[in-house]
Amino acid sequence: MASRSNTPRAATRFGTVLVANRGEIALRVIRAAAQHGLTSVAVYSDADRGAAHVREADVAVRIGPAPASASYLSIPALLEAAAQTGADAVHPGYGFLSERAAFARAVTDAGLVFIGPSADVMDAMGRKDRAREIAVAAGVPVVPAADSATTDLDEVAQQVGFPLLVKAAAGGGGKGMRIVREVADLRDAVAAARREALAAFGDDTMLFERYVENGRHIEVQILADEYGHVVHLHERDCSVQRRHQKVVEEAPATAILGEVRDLVTSAAVSLAKEVGYVNAGTVEFLVSGDDAFFLEMNTRLQVEHPVTELVTGLDLVALQFAVAQGEPLPFSQEDIGVSGHAIEARVYAEDPFHGFLPQAGVAEVVRWPGRARVDAALESGQRVATFYDPMLGKIIASGATREAARRALVAALDDTAILGLTSNVGFLRQLVGSDAFRSSALDTAWLDAHPDAFPLSTPVPAWCLAAWSLAAARSADPTQPFGIGDGWRSGARPSDVPIELTAPEGDTRLLRVDLAGGEISGPESAREVRSLGESDGTIRLQIDAEVHEGLVLVRPQEVLVAYRGQTYAFARPDAFGPTRSTAGASGTVTAPMPGTVLAVNVSAGTRVQEGEALGVMEAMKMELALKAPFAGTVTEIDVEAGDLVDLGARLFLVTAEDPA
Repeated sequence: MASRSNTPRAATRFGTVLVANRGEIALRVIRAAAQHGLTSVAVYSDADRGAAHVREADVAVRIGPAPASASYLSIPALLEAAAQTGADAVHPGYGFLSERAAFARAVTDAGLVFIGPSADVMDAMGRKDRAREIAVAAGVPVVPAADSATTDLDEVAQQVGFPLLVKAAAGGGGKGMRIVREVADLRDAVAAARREALAAFGDDTMLFERYVENGRHIEVQILADEYGHVVHLHERDCSVQRRHQKVVEEAPATAILGEVRDLVTSAAVSLAKEVGYVNAGTVEFLVSGDDAFFLEMNTRLQVEHPVTELVTGLDLVALQFAVAQGEPLPFSQEDIGVSGHAIEARVYAEDPFHGFLPQAGVAEVVRWPGRARVDAALESGQRVATFYDPMLGKIIASGATREAARRALVAALDDTAILGLTSNVGFLRQLVGSDAFRSSALDTAWLDAHPDAFPLSTPVPAWCLAAWSLAAARSADPTQPFGIGDGWRSGARPSDVPIELTAPEGDTRLLRVDLAGGEISGPESAREVRSLGESDGTIRLQIDAEVHEGLVLVRPQEVLVAYRGQTYAFARPDAFGPTRSTAGASGTVTAPMPGTVLAVNVSAGTRVQEGEALGVMEAMKMELALKAPFAGTVTEIDVEAGDLVDLGARLFLVTAEDPA
């Protein structure tokens, strides 16, 4: 049993906090430190030299090159930065080392305050197998699982049954997890999960549990001080997930029974007391009807903490600071209420319409909404690399009711634009605006079970915004039809400009834009269009009788339009000419995302079957097999394991078998 000692240490006051993280969470902690009179120290890798968190902190220190293993995951580099700057406390944020007991122990051994639970507690709760034992001791319900001593997979299948969840005992975040529905798939799933877990956590120990279908992911925010006081800050619903990764979170949970709410909140407090928890943490449950099962405990601040802050009115980071300095909780359970509703959407650098593959590149133009809380560090002109997690930021909206919060989030996503870097903002807009989300019908498996629920379809206003802006740009400087990238310009304009565009889904149209007459005609019908002005790239058009607005960026070979959250990249076929790309020719296997080649499984001359894995690549914590497009022979290999490759780079060439 874990220690339940609540003997408070001598009060430790600190004045300088090193933030052992990057991006939006580093900014969140840095700003909270400033509000509470603390000096902040930012750390950065070479990839983040010009990042917002570096500029905003009181002090900033380089800790290493771009790879996380040599910078944000380097305990010696972080401790050296703390010593160099005189920091007397460390806030780990989330991700990276935030749940590594070795880091917490190294911080305290160095005489610094670790703003989080003790290393011993992190050791206990960081392993899902040990956490399960503690939960049982605390009287917390757990999901049926195989005996921890069982290693024979046939016996595991008999003990647990199907569907079965294979998951890493160490770590979290959906890494090292596989759902298995048939015994024939079990061995391959375990091998893949072990490989992923070993790469992510350095530990390939697996747990085998019954997979609860159509469950809801409910988590409880807890806060505890050194004097044995533990409270919950109510619950969140994090059921909207894709591949075990959270997409949208909200508070409070409206789709569970009151009895279940009482069960999970009381169980979370009991678990925290059982393990002797101090500081902020989250206890996660899987809820199905009247049943609730313990999943795991996150021994850190959560990505989704803003929704709890908005409905409780509490500042969780400030409370972390206070508890870490030995202060008692300033309230009791009866003092913590819930007012209204809040919903958070996670913005990722990924392509929702091509398998959600991670993306990289320069975010040329970034516009975050002004009518919602935004926790983000992405700025216009910033390069996003593949070294770190693809999350770019979070948009959080609140309202008196869930529907009011949902509508506010839809409006905020409409106001969001990221041009030059593919993101999931448009997908989020469709998701939050859907009937399924409105009715709170999405369980943890819904998105994976409905992969085509939100198809990419280019609306008429996006076509009009692209065509009108390109015609205006050409007319403003007819000597450079392909070189203008700043949108609208005033000046003399011919009245009829032909515009050929190809929408993201491949539909090519020849449109004629009459700037003077106010009309766009095409293969379907003519639209009456009036310009209502342009400001800083944002174009407002009256299309027929309705006003539409979009952020437009005209580039040499494409026109980017951000409209109602979605960015539409219209290709300009006339800009390519005879050199138009032939990428994807028969037999060519290209990089579906920028990243690192982990393995090459074949050599020149290897005969392969359709779908056979030629190699494996990884980017932003995601592993992807590179498969043969058809049966044939590998005739060319352009990469080696360890190579960094760009999106679209040729990796393999497979020559089809001669049918004769």
